[in-house]
Amino acid sequence: MSLVRVAHEAGRARRQEVPRSALAVLAPRAEGVDPVVRLREDTAERIPELTALRFTRMCASPLAFLRGAALLMADDLSSAPSSGLRVQSAGDAHVKNFGIFASPERRLVFDVTDFDETAPAPFEFDVKRLASSLAVVAHDNGASAGAAEGMVRRTVREYVRAMDRFAAWGRLEVWYATLDVADAFGELGGFFTDATRRDIADLIGRVTVESTRQRYADLVDLSAGEPLVRSDPPRVTRLDDLAPSAPWRRETAEAVLRGYRGTLVSDRRVLLDQFELRDVAALVVGVGSVGTEGYAVLLAGRDESDLFALQIKEARRSVLAPADESDPGARVVAGQRLMQATPDAFLGFQRASTPRGSRSFYVRQLYDRKASVDVERLSPEQLSTYGRACAWVLARAHARSGNAAAIAGYLGRGGPFVDALVDFAAAYRDRTVADHAALVAAAAAGRVPVLARPSS
Repeated sequence: MSLVRVAHEAGRARRQEVPRSALAVLAPRAEGVDPVVRLREDTAERIPELTALRFTRMCASPLAFLRGAALLMADDLSSAPSSGLRVQSAGDAHVKNFGIFASPERRLVFDVTDFDETAPAPFEFDVKRLASSLAVVAHDNGASAGAAEGMVRRTVREYVRAMDRFAAWGRLEVWYATLDVADAFGELGGFFTDATRRDIADLIGRVTVESTRQRYADLVDLSAGEPLVRSDPPRVTRLDDLAPSAPWRRETAEAVLRGYRGTLVSDRRVLLDQFELRDVAALVVGVGSVGTEGYAVLLAGRDESDLFALQIKEARRSVLAPADESDPGARVVAGQRLMQATPDAFLGFQRASTPRGSRSFYVRQLYDRKASVDVERLSPEQLSTYGRACAWVLARAHARSGNAAAIAGYLGRGGPFVDALVDFAAAYRDRTVADHAALVAAAAAGRVPVLARPSS
């Protein structure tokens, strides 16, 4: 019997221990657990000056809350029945953490884009987070219950089908598989975020060169006669504009860049050495990352028109593996390199001393033809198409861990698993809506700080 067949049968046998229907269970939280208190505990090691911004962004909608509450969902998943079939998990595979970017070969690909929480975990953790986030988006968009269930069902079914295909493929076929942007998004039309401001056909046709240049134009200020980062708080703030007590330091960014160079392959080190550091700014992005230390780093190559930007981002312990003592930056980079078909050519990591103590960071390109879909504007049909694309790349990412046959054996034709995930997603949507309401009420009562006016 082939090794693939053995793995497939082993996965099938797991159904006797953990029926697929058991994955529908959303265990009640322990008595006395307050999600708001848990979120406040999560801010303990974050930058205090950003606490109000973090909670303000999370209060914006149930989806924004879900994005910032990976810790809560990790707690909830850890107390639920599990298949025990482990993969390299993205850890935060909600719908906003998939997107388009340029591969090192300059092809546009669609893939998972965030790996801050990546760690080994049961495969269904990621699928549950994806399915739940779709259900939350449907709720926020005002979709009917039937439409919401249909889009979740089709998304999970696509994961099952994709995993079955990947289980039959050779190892190298799986490793090199990518999702072509044109095929994946032919039905999505022009529903991209304001940062891209063009429809998908235009994005593909122009290969987003203009978009990238426009982003650099927005980032860079040339009024002083030299390229400097343009302040646009709270997202980007020049270090000179920060209070002296703020934890961001140019020397921290410089130390990360010096040490991080050694984690690149040799040809990328040679390329990086051809650029000179010009400016550093504090960078605050997303929802879940707010409160961590980040930098936008501007470099120049041949001349001041040859600009290049890197993002330095603090890495923390994964919510999926809080006891893991390994270096968080190394964990993020290793997970991304394993799960993405075409990882960032400048992806690396380094630890550095900061005013807050020794911290781990990872580095990647700040702008490289990146675009993300504005899921809040999608119709149910378009969101269903988008969910299926996410499911395909998630299955491919999981298959790269080498456990595709066992997972496919466990899933079978997928009916009970699909039904279970549909039920779980609906239950988790309801829990997220309730948790979001609790946070909004806590903010109104002064239990958590928020900004006087919402900030983008």
